[in-house]
Amino acid sequence: MIRFEQVSVQYEGAARRTLSGVDLTVPEGELVLVVGPSGVGKSTLLNAVSGLVPHFTGGLLTGRVTVDGRDTRTHRPRELADLVGTVGQDPLSHFVTDTVEDELAYGMESLGLAPDVMRRRVEETLDLLGLAGLRDRPISTLSGGQQQRVAIGSVLTPHPKVLVLDEPTSALDPAAAEDVLAVLQRLVHDLGTTVLMAEHRLERVVQYADQVLLLPSPGAAPVMGTPADVMALSPVRPPVVALGRLAGWEPLPLSVRDARRRAGDLRERLAGTEPPAREPSAGALAPLPAPAAARPGLLGRLFGRRPAAAEPVPADGVVARTEGLGVRRGRVEALRGVTLSVAPGEIVALMGRNGAGKSTLLTALVGMVEPATGSVLVGGLQPSRTPPRTMVRRVGLVPQEPRDLLYAETVAAECAAADADAGVPAGRCRALAGELLPGVPDGIHPRDLSEGQRLALALAVVLTAQPPLLLLDEPTRGLDYAAKARLVGVLRRLAAEGRAVVLATHDVELAAELAHRVVILADGEVVADGPTRQVVVSSPAFAPQTAKILAPQGWLTVGQVRDALEVPA
Repeated sequence: MIRFEQVSVQYEGAARRTLSGVDLTVPEGELVLVVGPSGVGKSTLLNAVSGLVPHFTGGLLTGRVTVDGRDTRTHRPRELADLVGTVGQDPLSHFVTDTVEDELAYGMESLGLAPDVMRRRVEETLDLLGLAGLRDRPISTLSGGQQQRVAIGSVLTPHPKVLVLDEPTSALDPAAAEDVLAVLQRLVHDLGTTVLMAEHRLERVVQYADQVLLLPSPGAAPVMGTPADVMALSPVRPPVVALGRLAGWEPLPLSVRDARRRAGDLRERLAGTEPPAREPSAGALAPLPAPAAARPGLLGRLFGRRPAAAEPVPADGVVARTEGLGVRRGRVEALRGVTLSVAPGEIVALMGRNGAGKSTLLTALVGMVEPATGSVLVGGLQPSRTPPRTMVRRVGLVPQEPRDLLYAETVAAECAAADADAGVPAGRCRALAGELLPGVPDGIHPRDLSEGQRLALALAVVLTAQPPLLLLDEPTRGLDYAAKARLVGVLRRLAAEGRAVVLATHDVELAAELAHRVVILADGEVVADGPTRQVVVSSPAFAPQTAKILAPQGWLTVGQVRDALEVPA
C-alpha cells in the first residue's frame, strides 16, 4: 500500500538529512508503529506519505513515495485526500469549521459524498469515539484531548484507505486512548485500513502493532520488524519491555497480560521488600537575583514584566490553596467545590478524563480565570485580583501549546531573552535547555524543532526563573522516554529546592515516577486525593504498567524494582 524507494529528505539550512535512504514497504491492512527518539524524523516520514513533504513543508525530497500507486511528488495533499487521512501533532491546525458535527462532516462534503451517507457516518463516528454528547459544542470550548478525538474522527468519516497519525493518543486520558486504539484496530482487522502511526507512549500502543518501524537516529537507516524483535534493540521501550529485559524474559512481553503470566518468580524475589516511600522535600527556596528587563512573550502579554525574585512562602507553609473553588466557562461548570493545598517541595499530579477540569484548575491558580465561587490563594494572594507583575513572581505556567512561549528566531536568542527576563547569569537557560535538549544547535529556529523539542525549550524558558510554584499542562506530549527522564530529573531538583510543582497529565508513567500526590478530577470535582501509590495502584485506568504486572505488591516503576534487586542500571 505504501512504498518508500530510497527516500531522503533535507530541509533548507539543515546541516544533515532528516531522512536518508529509506527503502521499505507498508503492506495493506496493517498497523505499523513508527518509533524512535525525539527529532529523528518520524513526523517527516509520516508527512511524506500524506504529501505534506515537500509540498507544504518545503525541503528537498529525493527518491519516490507511492501510496496505492500514486506518487506523492506529483500528487499534492488535496489530490490524496480521498486516499490518505492525516492527523498531525497539533489538532487545532486541523480544524476548518466551528462545531464538532460540522468538522466530522467537512471532509466528506469536500469529497462530494451523498447527504444520507454523510449523516450515517457522522453518527457512527460520534458513537465510536464517545463524542455524541459534544456534537453541538464549539470546538474552541473543548479540552485538548476532546479536540484530538474530533481531529481523529474527522479523518475517519471519509473512510480513507490509509490513516497517518502523529501522536494520536498524546492528549487523551487512558480510557479514551484505549477506545481510539480499539477503533483503529477494528478498522485494520475488519476493513483492511492501513495505519501508519508515530507515538511516544509505547506502553499504550505497542501491543496493537503488526510491525514496528524504528528510526534509531537522524538520517540512520530504519529497522522494520515484529514488535518483539524491534523492542529488543530499540533505544526507546515501554515499561513492560524494560521490566522484561530486567527479568530476562524471552520473548519480551508486549502487554501487561503477557508479563503477568511470567511475573510469578519476580514477585517471589521481591516478596518481603517494601517499595520505597516518596515524601515531599522540606528544602528551602533558593533566592534569585534582582529582576531585569522583561520581554513580550506569552507571560509578558498576560502578566506584564516578569521580575525574577521569588517571593517567600506564606507563614502557613502552603504555596497554593483553593477552598470550594468553582469556575464556569459559559454554560459549562468546569470546576465545582475544589479544595486543594500544595506545600513547598511537593509534586502533585492532576489526573482525570478529558474535560474533567485539570487545565481550568491550572489557569485558576495562575489567575487567568475568575472564580465563580470559593477562593484561590497563591503565595498568600488572590491570583485573579493581584497585579500581574506581582503574581508572576509567585507562579509560572507552561501551557499545552509551547509555541505560545516561543517567539525568537533561534534557540540561543530564546534562551538569552529568558536569562534577561529572569535576571540570572547568562547561560542558565541554555544549560537547562541543553539538559532537556541535548545536541540541539544554538542557531536552529524553534519552528524547526519537533513538537517534543519545542516543549522542552518552553520548559527551559519558564524554569529559568524558578518561581515557587510551577504549573505544567501535559508536559510530556511529544517527549520520548529519554527526554521524559531528563524532565523528571529537573523537576525533582526543583522540588528538592523547595519549589512546588503541579502538573496536569494523562501520562500515568510520569505520575508514578515523579508525583508525591495524585489528585483525580471528574466532572470538575475532586474524587481522589492522596499519596501516589495509594491512589493509582488500585485504579485500572491510572495504574502504571509495573504496578499492574506486580500487583498486589505496590511497585510503581521499573527503577524501583531494579534498585530492590540491586541490578546496575
